[in-house]
Amino acid sequence: MSLIDNPMYKLQRLQAFGCFLLFSSLFSLLPTSTTFALTDAEAAYIARRQLKTLPPNDELPPEVEYEVKVSLTFSNQRLKKAYIGLQALKKAIYSDPMNKTGDWVGSNVCNYTGVFCSEALDDKSLTVVSGVDLNHADIAAHFPAEMGYMTDLALIHINSNRFCGIVPKTMSRLKLMYEFDISNNRFVGPFPEVALSWPTIRFLDLRYNNFEGIIPPELFEKNLDALFLNNNRFQSTIPEAIGKSTVSIVTFANNKFEGCIPHSIGKMSNLNEIIFMNNNLVGCFPEEVGMLTNVTIFDASSNAFTGSLPESLTGMKSIESLDLSHNKLTGTVPENVCKLPKLSNFTFSRNYFQNEPNACQVPSKKDIVFDDTYNCLPGRPKQRSNKECQPVISQLVDCSKDKCAGGGARSPHKPKHKPKPNPEPQPPKQPHPPTPVQHHHPPSPPKESPKTPIEQEGKEEVSPLERSRPPAPPIHPPPVSSPPPVHSSPPPVKPPPAPVYSPPPPVHSPPPPLKSPPPRPTEGIHLPPNLGFQYSSPPPPMFPGY
Repeated sequence: MSLIDNPMYKLQRLQAFGCFLLFSSLFSLLPTSTTFALTDAEAAYIARRQLKTLPPNDELPPEVEYEVKVSLTFSNQRLKKAYIGLQALKKAIYSDPMNKTGDWVGSNVCNYTGVFCSEALDDKSLTVVSGVDLNHADIAAHFPAEMGYMTDLALIHINSNRFCGIVPKTMSRLKLMYEFDISNNRFVGPFPEVALSWPTIRFLDLRYNNFEGIIPPELFEKNLDALFLNNNRFQSTIPEAIGKSTVSIVTFANNKFEGCIPHSIGKMSNLNEIIFMNNNLVGCFPEEVGMLTNVTIFDASSNAFTGSLPESLTGMKSIESLDLSHNKLTGTVPENVCKLPKLSNFTFSRNYFQNEPNACQVPSKKDIVFDDTYNCLPGRPKQRSNKECQPVISQLVDCSKDKCAGGGARSPHKPKHKPKPNPEPQPPKQPHPPTPVQHHHPPSPPKESPKTPIEQEGKEEVSPLERSRPPAPPIHPPPVSSPPPVHSSPPPVKPPPAPVYSPPPPVHSPPPPLKSPPPRPTEGIHLPPNLGFQYSSPPPPMFPGY
């Protein structure tokens, strides 16, 4: 009898197969947090789908152009428009592995998963869609233009998904927008200026995307409470208009911001937390930093700050965590900074400080942490070698003459054009035979700036992601104290400054996620009435492939 025909062998195989089915069924019931990262090709495909559907001139077509089944009835026209917007969003989905939008069927939009309704702010007799929350749904999609029909939306949360493409300009119609959280996705293009058109926006979270270019100064004139810009590809100076901002927390970390910290920072009276970590900021700290009396977290680590610390830092009476590590700071650590009443962590490692008072070596309280490693402090453990220290401390920066600290010129130097001296009269010359006249053509007008993805709709030969990024600029230093212009100017008489575009995407892996805590809602901040809940987004995780 062969092994295959043996009854015991058949029984063992059957038992093994039964165990396999049992374990397979058990594993299928276990919750999973698997995230399916998009490939670049899939992201480009989704962006291309969006570009094909965006209307010309960013104008929404009339509502009558959308087919709605006659059998569907709505209690008011606003719910019908919300239905059109939500169905367009569902159609724009490329992948919904958790089937979050599986019940987005029928006219009862208030029962859709992730959709919230409330009374209309202008008419309590009407029920409207006021919020969409699809956080952590792992949905791959894009924003359709029809989102502009949902004019009662006060809240959009799509944190930690796989949305691609751009934020369409039709969303500028959402005049009641209060919280807009699109963090941890794959959005591209310049700063979404639709946010500037929302008069009631208070919470704006754009972190962990691929936005690029400059930050418009008008952003800091909005009545914002929380602003998250970290982990994108922004490249510009920080506008002087930051002093007008009402934010309590703002993060610039892990971008390519450059230039000085603006002097107007001292006017940010509501500020509690500010993160400059891992950018290209330079120069000395301005004295006005000491005017931030309410700030609890100040992180300027991993930049290129130089010079000595200003004594004005002792004015930061509420500071709890101060991180100035990984810069090129020199001189003496101010003793009174180490004695600030609420200080619990002061990290000034990996700089070039030469002197440190005892108060910064031995904390006055048990729960205070000082990190002075890898400086040039004699007698302290884990310091730089003399070979590392000497090139820096032999060329100390005088902050009294540094424009970032207030010394010297605060604005970029503009070359003065001296008038040409009048030529001295010359004696009359003998006439010469006429020479051929050379026609000097005027310089050709500057080329049009790269068109936005919407303007390039229909051009299939170029990837949408490539269309959304302007070409790499010539390398010229941008202005230091004022932001670069947003719009191109008419042909100037003298050579214009180099336009500031974002660089091509870096080839290295993204920096580690920001460790700043999430924003804490301040008193008096409430969502529109009857929205049903208040929401504060956690810092998004860094999923593989993002």
